[in-house]
Amino acid sequence: MLKSRIRFDDVHHDDIVYPGAIGFTFVHLATLGALWSGVTPTAVALCLGLYFMRMFAITAGFHRYFSHRSFQTSRFFQFVLAFLSQTSLQQGVLWWSAKHRHHHKYSDTLEDVHSPRHHGFLFAHLGWIFARRRGQADYDLVKDLSAYPELRWLDKHKHLPGVLLGVVCFLVAGWPGLFIGFFLSTVLVYHGAFAINSLAHVFGRQRYLTGDDSRNNWFLALITMGEGWHNNHHYYQVATRQGWRWWEIDVTYYILKLLSWVGLVWDLKGPPGDVLEGERRLPRRAIEQVAHELAATFPIERIAEQVRTTWSQRPSLEEVVATAPKAKARVESMLRDVSIPHAQLPSVDDLRSRARSMAPCTPSLEEVAERAREVVIEAVSAHLIAELQPARA
Repeated sequence: MLKSRIRFDDVHHDDIVYPGAIGFTFVHLATLGALWSGVTPTAVALCLGLYFMRMFAITAGFHRYFSHRSFQTSRFFQFVLAFLSQTSLQQGVLWWSAKHRHHHKYSDTLEDVHSPRHHGFLFAHLGWIFARRRGQADYDLVKDLSAYPELRWLDKHKHLPGVLLGVVCFLVAGWPGLFIGFFLSTVLVYHGAFAINSLAHVFGRQRYLTGDDSRNNWFLALITMGEGWHNNHHYYQVATRQGWRWWEIDVTYYILKLLSWVGLVWDLKGPPGDVLEGERRLPRRAIEQVAHELAATFPIERIAEQVRTTWSQRPSLEEVVATAPKAKARVESMLRDVSIPHAQLPSVDDLRSRARSMAPCTPSLEEVAERAREVVIEAVSAHLIAELQPARA
């Protein structure tokens, strides 16, 4: 029974805590109250205003300030940003920032909490929030934020700001103000923000090689006030500005720039010249990930079979495998050293050429190609040994 439960919990789609989704579902269903209350111009104006106010709070507060510390502000305005962000009912400031930092640390790997590549679109969009294992935050990642008792208090009372905003909406515009002004705007903010986790890793253009699936998407940038320039952001995360070209509209940055003129925020960070030109070298993790993706574009099984059939004048593979446990290292060494036609085993030049066709230009191209060749050799070696060892047994 215990073994079965561990396997159950390890499957990311199967550990959903459905009761945890009750509140989320209620917020969506509450919008239907408009059928009873009717829709008023005041409620519609409230909905639009609260959508943009809370989207700004999330993008400037939760994301660019708390998660990435891309600008500085006072302790008072820090609290204001956190409070406004939490009116969106997207958990607490510490939780949100911890989950986002974790996402960047493991972006589009199996450890990523919301990767469409590994977990599917719907799970990446919203399912992960209610998963028992993936929904838990690592608060060690936000020790800098946990130092503030007021932020810890807000994180503990995560729903309070949203409830207070709902009450204000009711007092201002009655039931339409609650159902349309508050609940509908909340739903729209939910899915606008969630689209960056899902759609921005599937649809759009990759200007920079980042080792993940982040993309620039102009439509998402419009509805999220600048967050849609997601590939830019993943390439250089500490920039306050995410729309780096003049035509890349980034409303959140424009507002922050205005706030900097009156002294509410300062030290807004921008991308340096080498970043804009794509001359920043990739970190080791990104090189590793891109190299594995590049190696996977070659037919390993077919290459292994071709290598085996053309090994007639080499030491017998069976003899090499018989030296296990050093067989893998010996086969890999032989594959590196012997002259095997590149049509079978891709050379660094072959890999470099394919990398250029599948990825944006990067100064790390040579490192990617060399590492990809090692990955191919390791995979071919493992395949050859796997074929021969059962035969010997």
